Amino acid sequence: MITKARIKIIKSLEQRKQRNLHHLFVAEGPKLVGELLSTMQPSYIVALPKWWKEHKNIIGHHCEADIITPEELQKTSLLRTPQQVIALFPIPQHQFNAQVAQSELCLALDGVQDPGNMGTILRIADWFGIHHVVCSEDTVDVYNPKTVQATMGALARVKVHYTDLTALLCQCNAPIYGTLLDGDNIYEQELGRNGFIVMGNEGNGLSQAIREIVTHKLFIPNYPIGAETTESLNVAIATSIVCSEFRRRQQ
Repeated sequence: MITKARIKIIKSLEQRKQRNLHHLFVAEGPKLVGELLSTMQPSYIVALPKWWKEHKNIIGHHCEADIITPEELQKTSLLRTPQQVIALFPIPQHQFNAQVAQSELCLALDGVQDPGNMGTILRIADWFGIHHVVCSEDTVDVYNPKTVQATMGALARVKVHYTDLTALLCQCNAPIYGTLLDGDNIYEQELGRNGFIVMGNEGNGLSQAIREIVTHKLFIPNYPIGAETTESLNVAIATSIVCSEFRRRQQ
């Protein structure tokens, strides 16, 4: 049985200030929780009996747990359709050294606001072997429950950092690639194996401060070039195209 106090804490973690207060985030569902368990130790788990019976041997001894009924899970879950298990994980405290961009590709997000986009971008980073995503301080919180669900477990492998993005990029000694409408055709440009790929806000693109420090301006052309088409690409879709092209060149 789960207590009302536990339910209250889980529900409160929808709010960023409560996540920061408790230093916890929520993950729900067998797939997502299973992915995170491969690299993270939960502090608390609430689950249906079947899930617990199948997974209790991989849960650390220091993790508190409650076995509950479907009715209790419905009251506790942040999802419309609860999925067997809810876990609370400590928010990771990753340290980022900008020098890593001298040897590998990193993603940088400048003001991305939509939780779904953020989650999808982390999945893209995971798919293309990008281990660090650096975010401006006004980028959506990756530990927002909606974002966590959208990552589909990519948080287990991709490290996310929040910082003064402009200051960080100004200090780094690595290429800075940015997608801009006045950029050069990405398919005709030389693309390196290291540096930062910067993606901007859904409505406004890159901020002016970031635009001024981009060293390689890239543009994803439509087809046929010059034809009248939709105004722009969704930022997550654009990220997938850019990352795919970088990796294609490295085959």
